[in-house]
Amino acid sequence: MHTFKALALFWLIALPGIVNAQDGYVCPSNGSELQQLRIYEINRSNKDTFHKRFQDHALRIMKRHGFKILDIWESDSGEKVEFIYLLAWPDKSTMDLRWRKFFSDKEWIDIKKRTAAESGELVREANGQPLTRVSYSPACAKR
Repeated sequence: MHTFKALALFWLIALPGIVNAQDGYVCPSNGSELQQLRIYEINRSNKDTFHKRFQDHALRIMKRHGFKILDIWESDSGEKVEFIYLLAWPDKSTMDLRWRKFFSDKEWIDIKKRTAAESGELVREANGQPLTRVSYSPACAKR
């Protein structure tokens, strides 16, 4: 009986995120309804300092605030260097709340002040945009 209840509970929770019955597509679930693409234009002259700060401090503090980072990239077009990462969130309100907590985290504020004083501006511009997968994405399969 417990196995049946557990299986039924799994399908009640997982199925809505996996199947879009309206149009017959089945999408893989990554445990998140919302992803967020973050793109920072970083200064070429101190990109190593940026990477060190992100790796040694930002990742740790983000983890403490419940961030789920899926992947991280760097893009160098010759004209500019961009730092790009993808996050997964259960919903927009959680995303907004956790970003507010991260940006008001005293340790993060102190680290940013210290690195700016030592190395100058690390990030020229930062943009984030929430992404919601459409049912006809190549990541989804037609039933």
